[in-house]
Amino acid sequence: MWEFLNVLGIYDGKRHFIFGESRKLITKDLVQEKYLEYRQMPNSDPPCYEFLDPAQTSFADESRGTPQGSQRAPSTSTPSADISYARLDEASNSQEEESSSFSYTESSYPDPLAIKADLLEQFLLYKYKMKEPIRKTDMPKIVSQKYEGHFSEILKRASERIKVAFAVDMKEVDSATENYAFVSKLHLPNNGRVCAGRGFSKTGLLMTLLGVILWKGNCTTEKEIWEFLNSLCLFGWRKHFIYAKPRKPITKTLVNLKYLEYQHVPKSDLACYEFLWCPRAHAETSKIKILEFLAKVNDIVPITLSSLYEEAMREQKGKAQTRQTYRQGWLYHHSQCIFQGHVQQLLSPSSEV
Repeated sequence: MWEFLNVLGIYDGKRHFIFGESRKLITKDLVQEKYLEYRQMPNSDPPCYEFLDPAQTSFADESRGTPQGSQRAPSTSTPSADISYARLDEASNSQEEESSSFSYTESSYPDPLAIKADLLEQFLLYKYKMKEPIRKTDMPKIVSQKYEGHFSEILKRASERIKVAFAVDMKEVDSATENYAFVSKLHLPNNGRVCAGRGFSKTGLLMTLLGVILWKGNCTTEKEIWEFLNSLCLFGWRKHFIYAKPRKPITKTLVNLKYLEYQHVPKSDLACYEFLWCPRAHAETSKIKILEFLAKVNDIVPITLSSLYEEAMREQKGKAQTRQTYRQGWLYHHSQCIFQGHVQQLLSPSSEV
């Protein structure tokens, strides 16, 4: 199980930037909700554990004549669940941390709304990746009727996590059919995907890069960028399950789109490069917005970035004053031209007295 998840950049004991800690959801939450069976393999020493499909094990137990009381509850999927829901089940095997020897007590039960938000998040991500319409009528299939009264809170949690990870906003695009779509915070091509076709938004990656540049004093070396990205399990030439091979979009695509400036460091080794903000980044966002994004991604309070906030606020205030001064100057010049035009008209010999 973990070998497969490691290929996807999901590691036991390491927080994933989308799924959080993975062990708890896999070995506890999904087990308790009867989506998975997690048990020790017979005669294994030291203990070795395995995962099974509860529906299949229930059927096998029944065929062997296992007493009814010892059977596990079957999976609660409904006939109306479509292919998106089926694939959601395949993709939902990851979310938070827990020891395999966890002792189940009433005080340690998982938050059911958090579990439903996790499942709804996977459903929304699948729809977004495949560029399929997101219909509100499909969502109750994931949440289930039992939590219908909490649907707004579950949807808020799920969409907020996607917003933080990919820098996209969930918006209603058709009130008649209650269809929703994720809209990129920046004007990257293909609604944030950059390249044509299906996939996930690269806006979150770009805003993260802009944040690192800002954090390093408005300019950072390529080495520092990759050291930071490596900590997120993003490696230049290794294929990532969301961003594919990230070196090309970072050093070429986003540079060609004028969001990033990628240049050789003056008076340095030929292989040393640095990143800066490009004009398009300044036009579409601001340092304040990037800092707010960084604070949300890292789950920290803005006061932690107080020095950067103060600098960004001074810069934004200076820009606002410059725009105001320009506007006042333009209005004064325009009014003077109109006044002089009226004076010339009055002084013209052809004007009537």
